[in-house]
Parts: sequence; C-alpha cells; structure tokens
Amino acid sequence: MFRRAFWFTAGAAAGVWATTKVNRKLRQLTPESLAAQAANRAIETGHRLKDFALDVRAGMAQREAELGEALGIDSTADRALPAQRRRAALENRKHDKKHYGMLDEKPPYDRNEDH
Repeated sequence: MFRRAFWFTAGAAAGVWATTKVNRKLRQLTPESLAAQAANRAIETGHRLKDFALDVRAGMAQREAELGEALGIDSTADRALPAQRRRAALENRKHDKKHYGMLDEKPPYDRNEDH
C-alpha cells in the first residue's frame, strides 16, 4: 500500500514538474518573448562593442604617446591640415556651383544644361 502511494506521489510530482517546465519553455518561445530576448542581446552586444572600441582607442592613444616619446615628437602639436591641403580645399570650392555667385568666375561648360 505504501509503495503505491509513494509511486503515485512521485508520478504526480514529476507531472507537475514537467508541466511547469513545458509551460515556461512555451512562454519563452512566444514571438514577443523572442523579440525581447533578441533586443536585450543586441543591446548587450552594443555595450560590449562600445567598451571594446573605448579600450582600443585608449590603447592607441597610449601607444601613440609611447611612440611620440621614443621618437621625440611633441604630441601636443596642432592637428590642423597642412597649408597646401587647406589651399587645395579652398580651390576646389571655386568649382562648386553654389559659390559661383560669390566669385567672378564663369562656371565650366556643362553639356547637360542645354537639354
């Protein structure tokens, strides 16, 4: 008699446990739950990538400082464009159609304007 009661109780407990596990898994597999899990993982991955990028940037700055010190280069130098590049950038601006009214130059012939 006690054996039957024991096995009946064990079976009922196993049934409750299995039903609970299945229902929990089914709730995890709903579209809303899957979307929430994907969003959480994407956010977590974004944070990890941001941390990685910050670590890389810090390492680059440290290594650049080490190399500058070893080569005797002042790291506080002005980081502006060299004069030739700035001049070239200004010359390219002359050919921009927006600025022809400000300059006394005639725009180059554009064969597509005739059509």
